[in-house]
Amino acid sequence: MKNYPVEMYNYHIWANQTILGRMKELPSSVLSQEVNSSFPTIAHALSHIYAVDKMWYLVLIGTEMPEALKACIPLNERIMNTVDEYDHIFTQLSEQYREWFRSKADLEQTILLDNPFTGIREIRFSEIVMHLVNHGTYHRGNVSTMLRQLGRASIMNDYSLFWYQECDESI
Repeated sequence: MKNYPVEMYNYHIWANQTILGRMKELPSSVLSQEVNSSFPTIAHALSHIYAVDKMWYLVLIGTEMPEALKACIPLNERIMNTVDEYDHIFTQLSEQYREWFRSKADLEQTILLDNPFTGIREIRFSEIVMHLVNHGTYHRGNVSTMLRQLGRASIMNDYSLFWYQECDESI
């Protein structure tokens, strides 16, 4: 039986790597070229995806959400100069997540989440994982749109393509 939160996180890693791989094929200036979109540059979008992924990781390992948010706001504003730098930080964080997954026998375990925007709620680890995957998918869509606005083709990174790819399922 598949562990769907883990499979979805594997998809998230793959999709991030796919979009970063596409970015590596393009001139380096595309990363910081300004567009009229949800983010001023693709670099800003990538920083946002990373910051939110890091924030949820901190919550999963036991940091209260207000503290995790405070710790990750600077990451949202930290703009990297190269795609390789983004690749490096995403890879490091995915390894931290993989280690966390290996340490968790029950992803249906619940915690009390004190979300400063919406209040306190009991939430399952699996719900957090599904949220961060959904969040990443949404913003990779922003990146695809931004690439098109810059006259560049994006790359398919849909979950249905992931089904057919060779993926590391070592979690």
